[in-house]
Formats: sequence, structure tokens, C-alpha cells
Amino acid sequence: MHLLASALDPFALDFLQRALAGGSLVAVLCGVVGTWVVIRGMAFLGEALAHGMLPGVAAATLLGLPALAGGAVSAVAMSLGIGALQRRGRLSYDTSIGLLFVSMLALGVIVISHSGSFATDATSILFGDILAIDHGDLLMLAIAATIGVAAAWLFHRPLVALALDPRIAAVLGLAPRLAQAVLVGLVTLAVVASYQAVGSLLVVGLLLAPAVAAGHWTTRIATRMLLAAALGTVAVFTGLLISWHAATAAGASVALSAIVIAALSWAARSRVPRT
Repeated sequence: MHLLASALDPFALDFLQRALAGGSLVAVLCGVVGTWVVIRGMAFLGEALAHGMLPGVAAATLLGLPALAGGAVSAVAMSLGIGALQRRGRLSYDTSIGLLFVSMLALGVIVISHSGSFATDATSILFGDILAIDHGDLLMLAIAATIGVAAAWLFHRPLVALALDPRIAAVLGLAPRLAQAVLVGLVTLAVVASYQAVGSLLVVGLLLAPAVAAGHWTTRIATRMLLAAALGTVAVFTGLLISWHAATAAGASVALSAIVIAALSWAARSRVPRT
């Protein structure tokens, strides 16, 4: 008992409490959005948007502007660009994402290459700095999580219909195009909001792994969201604890913990007889 209490001592520190609170808010948002990402097979979009933030974050950092604002502008521009390429360029969804993904990543590298002292900032962009979360970040994350959960609840029926069959959704008057736009918006919100915690490179792990883990145990969407949020929170707690005691990068430890939880969930489920 004393050993357990000693292991948990780091969470008496204010900055680790803020990191845990902020990471938990990210886990809730990613659990809700990630469930739809996994159901719709949109992992590539999440990865692309995470990297699509790079030029905006890099430019904002070089100009002395808020990095999160630059990343948000970049991610939104990429989301709109994907839609425009689909409509006017008559390209498939994955082709549109692939083209913009490479373009934004290349642009970000070009911006970074123009700075001679960008190493520390680049590390923060790619891997995040969850230990630097302050009260303002917590407020922003709480607002983002509230918006994400509310949007998922309001558009639940259209999103379900879209996941089943867009043609049926259209026949039922459930606006599949609007539902798709909402889903892309939710992914963008999750990626941008999670940037501070785990960075652009690792955000997809927290977006996908808890939802995948939850999917091994339930097929009900609402239950899967709740379980994904809970498992994501466990990953944040575990990652921070490992980071403190093993002196590892906090964001990477959180993301890896989420992946390990998904693997353990699969292993445990494979041993349970299916009814």
C-alpha cells in the first residue's frame, strides 16, 4: 500500500494535475470522435489533418503568434481543401486527402527549414508538451470537449445513417453530406485540441487506439464512446506515471500507453468465448 502511494506521489504536483485533467479532456473528445473515425474507416483523415497542422503551427511560431491558432487555421484550410478537391476536382476522398497531406507536410518542412533555431519548437509540434498545460489550456480543452460531445449527440442519427449507407441516409432525409461535413469538423476539432497534449505526430494514437480497444467489447455506439473515453483517460494516467518514473517523453508515453491498452484489449477479448 505504501509502495502504491509512493508511486502516485507525483500527482500531488500542480503541473501533473493539470496534465492529467487536460489529457483526460482530450481523451473524452478523442473517445467520442475516434469512435466515428474507426467506424467510418477515416484513420487516414485523422493522420493527414494532424500533419496538415504543421505549416500553420510552424508559421505561427516563427511569427510569434499562438501556435494553436496557426494549427487551427491550417487544419481548417486542409479540411475545406479536401472538400473542394472532391467537388471540383472530381477526385476520390482518399486521393484528395493524400494530395493535400503531402502538400501541407512539404510546406511545413519548408517553413521549418527557413529557421536556424527551430529544433525545440519542432519537437514540441511533433510530440506535444502535455506537462505545460495551464489553466487557459484547460478551459479551451473543456470547451472543445463540450462542443465535440454536443455535436456528436445532436447529429447522432445522421451519423449512424451515414455509417450504414449514405444512399439510405439521403432517402430518409438525414443529409449525408451535412453529416460527413460534421464528422470532418469533429475530427479537425479533436486533432487541433489534442495538439497541446500529444502533438501532431502522436494525436492519431489517442484518437484511434482507445476506440479500437473499446470496439472489442461492445457494438453499441454510445457505450463504445464511453468506454473509449475511459480507456483514453487510463492511457493518459498511465503514460504520465511512466513518464515521471522512467524519465521518458510524456506525450509519447501517453500515446504508447493507448496503443498497449488496445493490444491488451484485443488479447483479453480473444480469450473470452463469444456468445
